[in-house]
Amino acid sequence: MNIFRTKSIEQSIADADEPGRKLKRSLSTWDLMIMGVAVAVGAGIFSVGAKAAANFAGPAVTISFAIAAVTCALAIMCYAEFATAIPVAGSAYVFTYATMGEVLAWIIGWNLILELFTAAAVIAKYWGIYLSTVFGLMGVDMPPSVSVGGVDLYWGAFLIVAIFTVLLVLGTKLSARVGNVFTLIKIAVVLFVIVVGFSYVKFSNYTPFVPASQPTDSGAADVMKQSFFGFLTGAAPAQYGTLGVFAGAALVFFAFIGFDVVATSAEEVKNPQKTLPRGIFGGLAVVTLLYILVSLALTGMVSYTQLAEVKNPTLTTAFEAVGNTDAAKVIAFGSLVGLTTVIMVLLMGLSRVVLAMSRDGLLPRSLSKTSDKRSTPARLQIICGAAVAVVAGVTKVDLLEEMINIGTLSAFVMVSLGILVLRKKRPDLKPAFRVPLGKVIPWVSAVLCLYLMTNLAVETWIFFAIWLVIGMVIYFSYGQRHSRLNERFASAKASVNAPAGSKQSKGDEDEDTFTKV
Repeated sequence: MNIFRTKSIEQSIADADEPGRKLKRSLSTWDLMIMGVAVAVGAGIFSVGAKAAANFAGPAVTISFAIAAVTCALAIMCYAEFATAIPVAGSAYVFTYATMGEVLAWIIGWNLILELFTAAAVIAKYWGIYLSTVFGLMGVDMPPSVSVGGVDLYWGAFLIVAIFTVLLVLGTKLSARVGNVFTLIKIAVVLFVIVVGFSYVKFSNYTPFVPASQPTDSGAADVMKQSFFGFLTGAAPAQYGTLGVFAGAALVFFAFIGFDVVATSAEEVKNPQKTLPRGIFGGLAVVTLLYILVSLALTGMVSYTQLAEVKNPTLTTAFEAVGNTDAAKVIAFGSLVGLTTVIMVLLMGLSRVVLAMSRDGLLPRSLSKTSDKRSTPARLQIICGAAVAVVAGVTKVDLLEEMINIGTLSAFVMVSLGILVLRKKRPDLKPAFRVPLGKVIPWVSAVLCLYLMTNLAVETWIFFAIWLVIGMVIYFSYGQRHSRLNERFASAKASVNAPAGSKQSKGDEDEDTFTKV
C-alpha cells in the first residue's frame, strides 16, 4: 500500500476531459478578478477588522491587514504557478496530489472542504441576520430565526443558499454575471464608507498605534482562546502588543480566503495560462487597498478602546459612536450585498473541490458527473447547497469561524512547499507564470502561513485535530481502497506479473499514470 503515490500532471489534465465529468471554460480575466473581490469583500471588511482592532491590534490592525495581504500574495504566487501548469479544478488538492502524494492530497482536500463548507455556512447564517437588520432599519420587524419543534431555524440561510445553488446549477457564467452586479454595488458602498469615515478621523485615535500588551480580563480562564503560539511558549493569555498584531493578522486572514477559491475555477477559465495570474493578482490588489483604507478610517474615527467595549464591534459601531446613524443604514445594506456574493463563490468552490476528489475515487465517483447541457456538476451542487443550508440554518456553526482560517492556511503551506517539489520533479515544465526569486518566496510563504496558523486559538487547533482524525478514518476506510490510482497500480502490477506474451504494454502504460515519491 503506497499512500504517497503521486498522480501525473498529464493524467490530471486527461481526467478533466473525461466525458460526462467535464466542465465548460467560460470565465475571463475580469470574471476571475471580480470573483476574488466578491468573496473577499464581504463579512471581513464590515466586521472582522473592527473585531481585530478592538481585541488584538488596536490602530495597528492596518499592519495586521498588510501582514495578511503579504502572506496571501506570496502563497497566491505559488497557486498561480501551479494553476498555469495544472489548469484543472481542485486547486491545492490537485497540486498536492501531483507533488507530495495521495494521502497528503486527501488531507489538503479534506481541509479545503472544511474551509469552504464552514465559510459558506457561517456567512449564510450571518446573511440571514443582516437581512433582519436591514428590515429593522426600514421599520419592519423580521426576526432572523423562527422556532420549529424547539429548534431555532435561521430561514434566511436557507433562502440565500437555495437561490445561489439554483444559479450555479444553471451555469457558471450566469452566476458570474449576477455576482459581478452585486460586487460592483458593494464596492460602491465600501468607497462610501471610506470617504465618509475619513471625514470623522481624529489623529489622536491613532495613539498609541501599537497598544502595550496587557493580560486578558479572565486571565488563565482564557487559555482556550489564547493563541497556540502563546500556549506553546508558556505565555500568559494577553492581548495587544506585537503578538496582538500577528494575532490580528491571523484573524483578518479570513478576509483573503477568496483567492484560493478562485484557483479552484482553473478548469472553467478561458486561456488559463494568462487569465489566472492576471485575475488573481488584480483582485488581490483591489481588496488589499480597500481593506487598508477601511481600517485606517475605522481606527481614526473612534478609539480602539471604545470598540473593545462592544461585544461584537463592527463598522456600524464606529459610525454610531460619531452620531451618523444614516451611514449605519448604508453599511447594513452593504453588508447584506457583500455577504451575498461571498456565499455564491464559496458554494462553487466547495463543489469543485469535491468534484476533483470524486473524479479520483477518493470520494464516490457518482458525485463527479456533470450535466450534458450546461457542463455543471448539478447533482453535486445541489448536495453541497442542501448540506450548507441545513448546517447554517439549525446549528451554531458561527462558533467555528476560525476553522475557516486554519483550513486555508494549511492548504497555503502545502502549495508553497509543493512548488519546490514540482520544480525538482518536473524541470521540463514551463508554466506561463513562475514565482520569482527561486526558492526564497515559496519558503517564506510556507513559514509565514505556518506562523499565522500558530496564532489561532488553542480550541481551533483542537477542533482541527478532530477534523483531521475524521478525515483519516474516511480515507483509510474508503478513499484509499477506491482510489483510481490504486486501481491503476493494481492493474499495472498484475500486468507486470503476467506470463510472457500477455498485455505487458498495457501495464507499462498504466504505470506511467503515477510516480512513487
